[in-house]
Amino acid sequence: MTPTWKRALFGINAAIAWFGVLFSFTLTVLGTYPSENTNPTALGFAGQGLLGRVFDWFTYFTLWSNIVVAIVMTMLFVRPSRDSFWFRVFRLDSVLMIVVTGIIYNAILAATAKNQGLEVWTTFFLHVLTPILTFVVWLIAGPRGWISVRIIGASLILPIVWLVFALIRGAVINAYPYGFLNVATYGYGAVLTNVAGIVVFALILCAIFWGIDWLIRRITERDRTPVAA
Repeated sequence: MTPTWKRALFGINAAIAWFGVLFSFTLTVLGTYPSENTNPTALGFAGQGLLGRVFDWFTYFTLWSNIVVAIVMTMLFVRPSRDSFWFRVFRLDSVLMIVVTGIIYNAILAATAKNQGLEVWTTFFLHVLTPILTFVVWLIAGPRGWISVRIIGASLILPIVWLVFALIRGAVINAYPYGFLNVATYGYGAVLTNVAGIVVFALILCAIFWGIDWLIRRITERDRTPVAA
């Protein structure tokens, strides 16, 4: 039986993720702030209507990762004992995708971000608080022992689906969510090189998560082993 405190952590994680997602979506729908983007090959170009803003919002990897976290943590909160191959895959996706979001935004994209007003807070929830909280909750509450080579391989499917979606939509509207995916500016060769680098980075992160999970399980099992008299 899952301890109550673990379920509480899952619930807090889910609530904060949903808050960030819905807060961001609300500002997008309302068009609260005029776009300062003057690059027509980047999403969020000035002068867009409601549908354009909503489709752009849903094209960002940041939102996919936060939505995955919100859904998976809600499912764990509702039924902490839930377990299946694909749920293990999505649990790893929730950690992997949100950690990639946090690292890439804060290390690369934050320096050029032009957030204003309430967008400062949505950015904090989507790119800082939810990534940190999700990783910490995974460290503390797991579930443990869910990572394997098959799980890691399958966990790449959802990010690849996002990538294909972003590139196809980008080819149609000639605008892309991130500079490193901007085919219109850099061409497919450079973009695919960037993508390959990110995939390698993601695999390294998965290996690190696997190692951390193994270490936590070993320490936990050792602490539970009775000492012979």
